[in-house]
Amino acid sequence: GEEVIVDNTDKALFQACRKTGAEVKDYTVAPRYFDNGGKASHEWLIEFDQLPADMQIFTEELDKALQQVNSDYEAKRSKDLALTLPVVHVARKGLFFDWLKKHNRVGAQNKVPRLNNDRKMLEELLSL
Repeated sequence: GEEVIVDNTDKALFQACRKTGAEVKDYTVAPRYFDNGGKASHEWLIEFDQLPADMQIFTEELDKALQQVNSDYEAKRSKDLALTLPVVHVARKGLFFDWLKKHNRVGAQNKVPRLNNDRKMLEELLSL
């Protein structure tokens, strides 16, 4: 419900990469829903060309950058009010290409969906 858009995630990734030396090839984001009184968060799957030296620092920088570019996200992250720190998974090399190929979407006009309203795509990618 924090209205994060692709422009926000692209800018936040750029800032996190700049601060950590990482390079991102592709990514997607899905929600982690409230569970048994727990908090929600974003769950990221990122294929890196260059991994950050420390994933925890990268995740924290990504979170800070998202808060800077989206005030609603910042409000919901304040004191972990509604959202907790994002969960970031490292995708194996070629995972997104394999997913596109599996779905007959390889080509210049086809891209990996960046933001998802459900977990279907993320769960499929994590299982490949």
